[in-house]
Amino acid sequence: MTTNQTSAEAETTVDARGATCPGPLMDLIAEIRAVDTGTVVALLSDADNSKTEVQEWAEESGNEVTDIVDEGDHYRIHVRKL
Repeated sequence: MTTNQTSAEAETTVDARGATCPGPLMDLIAEIRAVDTGTVVALLSDADNSKTEVQEWAEESGNEVTDIVDEGDHYRIHVRKL
C-alpha cells in the first residue's frame, strides 16, 4: 500500500533503522500508545517485514497506515492513531 491521498505530515518520528523485526513494530506501538488520537507517527525502518507487519497491526488495532514511502535505504511508514 502506497497512498498519498490521506498522507499527513508526521508529528513524531520513531527511528528504528538497524533494528530487526519485531523491534520496529514494538517501538511504533509504544509511541502510538503515548500520543493523542489523530496524531500521525512516522516509523523509519530498514527491515523489509516492517511494511507488512505495520499494515497488519494497524488493521487489527484500528489505526490507519496513511503512507508507505521507499526512501531507498529504509521505509517511512506513516500511521495515524485512531
